[in-house]
Amino acid sequence: MTRNNKIFIWSLTVLIFLISIYYMAWTMSPGSYGRAEVYEFEIPEENLIKIIKEFKSDNSELDISSEDKLSSGKFPILRDGKEDSSNHWYKFYFYYPDKNQIIFTWTRAKSKMTSSFGFVRVNEGLNLGNWKDVNNNFLWWKNTPMKNEFEERILKKIKEKLDR
Repeated sequence: MTRNNKIFIWSLTVLIFLISIYYMAWTMSPGSYGRAEVYEFEIPEENLIKIIKEFKSDNSELDISSEDKLSSGKFPILRDGKEDSSNHWYKFYFYYPDKNQIIFTWTRAKSKMTSSFGFVRVNEGLNLGNWKDVNNNFLWWKNTPMKNEFEERILKKIKEKLDR
């Protein structure tokens, strides 16, 4: 075996080992929302929550709570807010009417002046239980279209409100 072949085999072995370690860590994503796509903002969480509420008010077609099925009480768990005062996440739900998808997001304070906005899951249809985590697939390019759509339809507009 030549020196170049040995180097290639060692390099390939190390690469496979590192990918395996990364994959194992990825499959055991820690925390309640370990696979969420998280966006950071230099703004207190209270202000971010206010801006998201304004965005939902201005874009009522994206507000799941304005759907007839939700206002009739069929999905009381899909209400924006914290479940209780000890909860760390302020949850928001959006709706893509053209795709009949429910989008689950949250905000969380990172410090007094920074907060996180997490894109967590997408539910196919109005029947709950068809949730798919945003970063469900290890192959990142399979998750990219879902994240790009969220960034274009929701995140970009929220950022525009922040800049005003």
